[in-house]
Amino acid sequence: MCLACIDTRKADAFAERMLGILNGGSLALMTSLGHRTGLFDAMADGAPRTSAEIARRAALHERYVREWLGAMVAGGIVTVDPETERYTLPAEHACFLTRAASPDNLAVAAQFIPLLGAVEDDIVRCFREGGGVPYSRYPRFHEVMADESGQTVVAGLEEHILPLVPGLSDRLREGVSVLDVGCGRGRAMNRLAQGFPRSRFHGYDFSAEAIATANAEALNGNAFFKVKDVARIDEVARYDVITAFDAIHDQVDPARVLAAIRRALKPGGVFLMQDIKGRTAHHENVGHPLGPLLYTVSCMHCMTVSLAAGGAGLGAMWGREKAEEMLADAGFTRIEVKELPHDIMNYWYVVRP
Repeated sequence: MCLACIDTRKADAFAERMLGILNGGSLALMTSLGHRTGLFDAMADGAPRTSAEIARRAALHERYVREWLGAMVAGGIVTVDPETERYTLPAEHACFLTRAASPDNLAVAAQFIPLLGAVEDDIVRCFREGGGVPYSRYPRFHEVMADESGQTVVAGLEEHILPLVPGLSDRLREGVSVLDVGCGRGRAMNRLAQGFPRSRFHGYDFSAEAIATANAEALNGNAFFKVKDVARIDEVARYDVITAFDAIHDQVDPARVLAAIRRALKPGGVFLMQDIKGRTAHHENVGHPLGPLLYTVSCMHCMTVSLAAGGAGLGAMWGREKAEEMLADAGFTRIEVKELPHDIMNYWYVVRP
């Protein structure tokens, strides 16, 4: 390296940026802890409290709470009065960190950082030896995804998502057959089942744990969930509506899944697919507000779980261009890509045969 050739101003700026990244990564871990332990919720009212008072409200050990508060203060998330040693979560911060703030609770997404960090050794092995990391190495994945889906999908179904398909709400009120591919814990279908009792809702997922939760929460008698490899859907012209919420890109054989969805749709049916908002070419994602996070999630989860099963390894950032190409290859002829003003993470594909 030619030190004399280095632009010291640029080098110093990059070093400062790297320090910010290290601090940001650390705060992401602490934010996840604050969410999971209920500490942000215990401070949501904005009242100044000591570390002992906050610990009692959250039913936690004070020594750990005190150290967590240190990180929150140093990171500018929580304030402290040095004279009284009372801590406050400002209202402007609480509206993005507490369960009451959902669907704007960014602390939910912070959980992905420790979740992915736990498999770093496995990913390093994959870089050197190939292959992938199986779903079994992610014990909290369905829990975190259900948490995230509750904000991005379930909370916005009636107001934002259904209106993307003209007339869909009316059809659901009249009574249609709906399938959710890769349904996870089934919260979206169970929510729709409550609001549209004349329709029948089905969900397929390979995870027995997720399907057990979905069936346990199916209280309306018109929602049905089954453990099934969605690449092996063998129904023909059975469903009026098929949905896939953030579920296609990490499939072992996404092309086969899309083809099966096409066959399972009735004539005149519609496929509504939510997937990550990104472009296929890397340079097109420069400046994406969530680009680094989404590529990280893709590398350390979505891509690798597919590769672990000998799959395509598309990854979360397969991109709009690749998605449209694969939908067309599956036999869909009408593909609309829609966006929601408040949603910086997803594209919404309204697709018809």
